[in-house]
Amino acid sequence: MAKYLLLKHYRGAPAAVNDVPMDRWSPDEVTAHLQYMQDFATRLEGTGEYVDGQALSPEGTFVRYDGEGRPPVTDGPFAETKDLIAGWMVIDVESRDRALELAGELSAAPGAGGRPIHEWLEVRPFLTDAPTITE
Repeated sequence: MAKYLLLKHYRGAPAAVNDVPMDRWSPDEVTAHLQYMQDFATRLEGTGEYVDGQALSPEGTFVRYDGEGRPPVTDGPFAETKDLIAGWMVIDVESRDRALELAGELSAAPGAGGRPIHEWLEVRPFLTDAPTITE
């Protein structure tokens, strides 16, 4: 089994087929989308392939260490950044092909007008071994 992160980009990925921004959806369309996501996760829980997932707020802050005894440095919030991650899901599957299959299915969540979004999802495997450094 291998773990994969499925990233849902609100901005920053190639345009979806049904590319109406969520803030222009009706309340019923938002509810249908969230229900699709929940049903998808519940089904994967049943097969043992679901690990975790969350929707994310558009607000965020960059933080970095600034030295011993000093407060962390922050920059943000950046609600209008070029790339905005709307949410993520971690799956644990037998193969990369299965991860791609599930991501394709997840990209069909309904959007405006109840039509599938066909959004692009980023599929990233978890790093399992430290990278090899060669000179």
